Amino acid sequence: MKFNLTDEELDEIHDTKDDVEGKSIIIDEIVASIIQPYCKDLDNYVSFIKDCLKDGENPPSDSELEDFCLNLSTCLYFAGGLCEQLGVRDDISRAVYKEMYHSARASQEKGTVADKDSLAELASQQEYIVNSCYSRAYKTLKSKVENGQELLSSCKKVLSHRMQEKELTRIGG
Repeated sequence: MKFNLTDEELDEIHDTKDDVEGKSIIIDEIVASIIQPYCKDLDNYVSFIKDCLKDGENPPSDSELEDFCLNLSTCLYFAGGLCEQLGVRDDISRAVYKEMYHSARASQEKGTVADKDSLAELASQQEYIVNSCYSRAYKTLKSKVENGQELLSSCKKVLSHRMQEKELTRIGG
């Protein structure tokens, strides 16, 4: 790796980075528009829990923790099903990309294997990007469901711990 870069080389690197950032914003917006309907309820409920936890002086009551457990379980149930629906769309977008790639590849009569592959990649670039967006959206929703399950587990542990403390107090007091 070359570390003594000229000003021109550094400018080119920064230009490339800026180009990647600009295109990433577009992809992020597409991914967000895909995923938002699938995880809106889960996101809203986790944000609600986060807001309830902000006040360190007044931790959630046992009743609130029970509500968190019930409501979060419900949100996770539906988000898990929606995750599978999004997975289907990911699979379909991958098939569409591969179909376009192979069709473009097969239409090339002359050229080297590398030339044909390169032209097929260019011809199927939009389908590749769409597939990448669906793939990223699926992974994001799956991660949110997994993280929601961790949050649910934490709420259950806190509630269980409180119940044990109350039982010990009742027995000891």
